[in-house]
Amino acid sequence: MNIEQIREYCLSLKGVSEDMPFGDDTLVFRVMNKIFALVNLSGETTINLKCEPAKAIGLREEHQAIIPGYHMNKQHWNTLIMDGSLKTDLVTSLIDHSYQLIVESLPKIKQEELKRIKNK
Repeated sequence: MNIEQIREYCLSLKGVSEDMPFGDDTLVFRVMNKIFALVNLSGETTINLKCEPAKAIGLREEHQAIIPGYHMNKQHWNTLIMDGSLKTDLVTSLIDHSYQLIVESLPKIKQEELKRIKNK
């Protein structure tokens, strides 16, 4: 997946916004104002995604292009190196997993608000 495909997929998810709070080289995706994905825009394309810790370790062991989260909590975040070795289905499922972990961590009132948002 390239940056545009990642961006398009992330923005297709309910309640997602994008911004660049860390400068021009990092695109951030949020659900209900909570970060679930960060995409590097300069140099090698990478995406940081939240991940359940045991699953994160398994993914790192299985795929060379998945490493502990760069500049993130290494237990809860992975960095995916978008070098073409990761299948699109895997990347989208990991984006979904990150999104869902954040949604589940939202206060109930925010979860209810998210449910009321119309799908894009």
